[in-house]
Formats: sequence, structure tokens, C-alpha cells
Amino acid sequence: MTNGDATGGRYRVGCDIGGTFTDFVLIDRVTGAVVTAKRLTTPDDPARAMLQGLDALAAEAPGYQGQAERLAHATTLIANAVIERSGAKTALLCTSGFRDVLELRRYVRVTTYEMFADPPPPLVPRHLRLAVHERVRADGSLLRAVDADEIEAIARQLAAENVGSVAICFLHSFANPANERAAGAMLAHHLPGVAISLSCDVLPRIKEFERSSTTVINAYVKPLTQGYLGRLEAGVAALGFRTPVRIMLSNGGIASAATAGEFPVRLVESGPVAGAVAAQRLARLQGLSEVLAYDMGGTTAKACLIRDAALPLTDELEVARSRRFTKSSGFPVAIPAVAMIEIGAGGGSIARIGALGIVEVGPDSAGADPGPACYGQGGGEPTVSDADLVLGYLDPERFAGGSMRLDPAAAEDAIRRRIAIPAGIAVNEAAWTIHDVVNESMAAAVRMHVSERGGDPSKPLLIAFGGAGPVHVANLAVKLAIRRILVPLRAGVLSAQGLVQAPAAFDIARTSKTPIEGIDFAALAKEIAAIQREIGARLDDVDPTATPRFEIALGLGYVGQSYQVPVAVRAGDVPALTPGRLLAAFADAYRAKYGYYYDDVPVELVTVHVTGSAGGEGDLLGELPKASTAARAEPSGHRPAYSARGQAFVPFAVYDRDRLQPGMRFTGPALVEEDSATTVIDAEGRVTIDSYGSLDIALPEAEE
Repeated sequence: MTNGDATGGRYRVGCDIGGTFTDFVLIDRVTGAVVTAKRLTTPDDPARAMLQGLDALAAEAPGYQGQAERLAHATTLIANAVIERSGAKTALLCTSGFRDVLELRRYVRVTTYEMFADPPPPLVPRHLRLAVHERVRADGSLLRAVDADEIEAIARQLAAENVGSVAICFLHSFANPANERAAGAMLAHHLPGVAISLSCDVLPRIKEFERSSTTVINAYVKPLTQGYLGRLEAGVAALGFRTPVRIMLSNGGIASAATAGEFPVRLVESGPVAGAVAAQRLARLQGLSEVLAYDMGGTTAKACLIRDAALPLTDELEVARSRRFTKSSGFPVAIPAVAMIEIGAGGGSIARIGALGIVEVGPDSAGADPGPACYGQGGGEPTVSDADLVLGYLDPERFAGGSMRLDPAAAEDAIRRRIAIPAGIAVNEAAWTIHDVVNESMAAAVRMHVSERGGDPSKPLLIAFGGAGPVHVANLAVKLAIRRILVPLRAGVLSAQGLVQAPAAFDIARTSKTPIEGIDFAALAKEIAAIQREIGARLDDVDPTATPRFEIALGLGYVGQSYQVPVAVRAGDVPALTPGRLLAAFADAYRAKYGYYYDDVPVELVTVHVTGSAGGEGDLLGELPKASTAARAEPSGHRPAYSARGQAFVPFAVYDRDRLQPGMRFTGPALVEEDSATTVIDAEGRVTIDSYGSLDIALPEAEE
């Protein structure tokens, strides 16, 4: 295989593996032609559906495999493995006296008034958390080296336990990794074939619990990820691809399979973030200052607030929360990730009558197997997709581009048995209740997500995508008091499109605690340059022809403070910095964040954070030709569907999206159908096709 994206190829391919569907986008860079496809995900081995779909694309573009310059994909495999606890049998080697860090956590109660609302149990049981008699001081000096005989005895114990992966997290290894590296090398010698993760590589930062948790998750999913990527690379090569597989990281950048296999914890948000990347590109193209990216697929819905066309990044990610939306109830993953909220509400989310006699939806999903009742694959539980079909929003003959036919009778039967009869209501009323409940759940989550970031949930422009997002977006917008919506072209596979547009990206953050007056700025510049070289090598592995771009942020805080404020600097300016100049920059950043600043408390440098990216500047998909003045948007037919404004079934005009051109206008009630999604516009909604083919929807004022 050739190295990097720059193979002189003609095609770019994106593949987003979701919980229900696997989506594909194939872009011909010469002609501008775009091919999209969907197929059901294969949960037992997600690579199988991906390989089958890639093979099927050859019918639309014969021989494209040998001319592809990028093959990128996103997956929910890592997050699912942690949630389902299906990773490897993992051990943790820690400094003596710190065996129970994973259980002690930060001793923050999940909820204030519930004594038994506990976080999930550690991924490593206590008998596999093994103490090592070594020690590094806080300043990085070595107090006690690793004992080879002790590590050999531990190796024998791990072999007897049939451990498949090991995390090593010693105290203060971010200041001096020598003991971790020595223990790792010894274990690798005694336990060949066992995956090893060192915290000094995974997360070389202060905060013992977060560093331990992140390293353990990396170790827990490492054998699974490496096995999956190995099968995928072999399958891709067998199909004739000459370009290697690329993977979407949680930070919105593309990385090599080698990087993904080494640091699989960076893939926790791989699937959800690809759609946010595509929404960010759209916001940049159209000069939109604040957008809310809303992605509803078959298993979950996601929302991400994007300001000034910049992805919001956080290092306070959690996975496998015991309480949805509740901070400190999951495993912390302190790697940079796009800040978004995920809701267990997708097309396959199961509806039921709860203990209080009211309809509840999710978070469990029918997934791809057996899927919703209307899929006709043996599923008998009513889902959101079943409700949308009964409400007339979905065409049973055209679902997923006509690749599968939906069964309206099975959907009605499931809703009647499980919801309508127990609740004593009609099937249509039960279907609307399911649709409305899931919208309310999403609206509540969005309000919290936007409000936590100091925003007004009614102000952003709402960009809707995913297979189910355009179906629900208008009714969701009403609940949020949002008046304007964009539904991009190829909305149902927009996440896959984001994969072909994203840049290569990688970042490294390292703790380097120093009082601000004691910083050696020449040494700091050398440290930053070394980090840039390390990142540059990873970027070069993805796109060797692109010039890397770097952003540097110094994490500064008051001495004794747990959290720091990032202060942006330019690499070339670092040698000329002085404590006074840096202190002034910190004061400005601190005031901007908190509204005040203490001038009588000492400040220290805690973290050096370097982010690198390459490529991704150009836009593969440009503006479309405008329709002639005589061209009008003509519906291909009508069908009855439920109107929320009219609270009754009324005729909806049906438009074929492939026939809509920029400049065309029409009003609701309307259904706009394309191969990957259907957009529902209720009465009085006004639609304009913009220059990029998006549906620009203006909603009427809410009725009193």
C-alpha cells in the first residue's frame, strides 16, 4: 500500500459505521460526481458491512478502488465495547499504595441526594490491580527503580490469569517516564503478544485518576481495536485499494490505522464527531456564526454547538455513564474530543409504557439486528421508525434508497400491542406520542448542552442530518423556539461526507509544572519543537504532501488550583516571552473566562498543549448551478401524513430532492425525499433551496 492520502488518486471514500446503518459517500474529484449508499450494520463484525458496501460501490464507479486517494471511516466500536464491557481481560500495574485509585475516583457523588446512584464498576477488578514497589518524586527525580524480579513475578501471575492487555500507570510518570518504560519493556519480554499501554504515552498529564482511567480504557479496547483494524486492512487490500484505511479521531481529525491501534481511546467519539465536522464546514462556507449540529441516526441522536466555524473541544469526556447527562457518573477519558451531547434516541429506539403508565422511548435500541418491527427481520418492539412510518413520514418503498422495503402492517401491530392497547388510545395517537416524546427528550438535552456553554437554545441555526434527523427536525425546532433550519444535501450520510473532508490532526498535551517566574523559555521552545516533530510524523503518515499547521496553548493557573486556563501562543514567539508578558496574557484570558483576576496569587505553568493539523483546507463540494427563472419546484405526488400544527392527517406534497435546484421555493406541508433521508416540513413552513443544495427552512411563529 502507498502511504498517505496523496496517491494521485481520483476518488475519496468515507464510511461511517453506526449502530443501525453503515453509510457510504464516494466523491469523484475529477467530475464532481457523488455516490451515496446505506446498508445495515453487522453488529457481530462491523468490518463486514463496510467491506460489502465498498465492494458494492464498484457497480457505480468501476475500478475506483485502485484510484482512491483516501479511504476514511468512523466507528462506534470503542465506545460500545466500554459500554457493553466486551473488551479484553485487563490488568493495571500501579505504584504501591495507589491500587484503589479507580474505585476511589474523586469521591464526587453522582447525585446530591441519592446514596446509591453509583458510577459503573472499574474495568479492572481489584485482584488484577497490582502494586509495584517503585517511586518517582513529583519533580521527576527517581526515588526507587523498577525491580526486574518483581515484574517477572507479576508477569507469571498475569499469564496464569490469561490477561490479554495491561495498563501501566505509575505516580508522576508524566514528569519522568523511566520506570513505566522499564516495566513495559520487561512485561513485553515476559508476555509476548499481550497488549501494553503506558500512561506516559497515552496521557502524560497530571491528575492520577483521570490518567489511570484513560490508560485503562486504552488497554481495555486495544486488542479488540487492533484485531478489527487488521481484518479491515486485509479486507480493503483484497478489494484492490492501494491507499490505507484512515480513522476519525474524537478531536475531528483523521489518523492512520497505526495511530488508532496504538491509542484506541482516542476513537471513543469517532462516530459522532464526523457529522459535526461536516456541519462545521457548512458553517464556514456560509459564514454562519452559531449553528447547532443535530444528528439523529438509527441508534442515537447527537447535538453539537459550533461557534465561529470552530469545533468546540473538551478534555472532560466521559463514557459509559450510569446516569445519562450526569457528570461524574462514567469513566473519564481525558483526551481532546469535540464537545457534544449524545442522547439514546434514534430511529431504532424502543418505546414502552413505563412504571407510571406513560410512554417512554429509549435509551435501548433495536439496532440493526433485529431492527424495528417495520424492517421485517423479526423485531417485535415498537420503535421511533415504526411510529414515523405509521405517521406517513416514511415511504415504505423508498426507504434507504429503495434497498429495503418497510412493512407498515408490522409497525402498526407492534404499536397497537405494546402502546395503543395498554394506554387505551388509537394507533395513530400512540405513534404521534412516540414521535413527540423522543423529540421532547432531545429538546431537553439540547437545552442543557447549549445553556452549559452560555448560549440561548433558540438562537442557533439548526443543521439537521442523519437518517432520522430531517424527519424530526421541524418538530424539534418548534420545541426549542428555533425559527431557521438547514438540511444539507445528502443529509442522511453527512457523517460519511465529513470523513472525506476532515483534515489529518493529532495533539499532545504534557504536564510541565513550573512557577511562571521560573520558566526557561528557551527550553520551553525546544520542548514545543520536539512535540511538533512528534505530531508532524503522525500527520505525515496520513498526508505527506500537506504542510502542517500548529496551535500552541499553555495551561496556566493559580498555584494550588485544580483547573487551568489555556493561553494561546505562537511557537516563534516563545523564546522571546517573559514572565511579565505571559502573566498579562493569563490575566486577560482569566478575566475573559471568569470576569475577574487575582493579582496577589502566584501563577504556574501546568500543561503544554500542541495541536497539529494538515490538509482539509479545500472544499470538495462547491456551489450548484442555479435553476432557470422558469424552473419551479413541482411535487411528484401527495400522501397523507400527520400535521403537528393541524393535529390531523392531511395531504403532504412529496418532492424528489434530486430534482430540486438552487433558487427554487415551496411551502409546507411537504415531504422531501432523497435516497438517504426524508425531510418533513409542516404547514406554513417555507423552503428555499440554497446555492449548496441545502433545504433552508423558515418556520412560522409558534401558535399560542
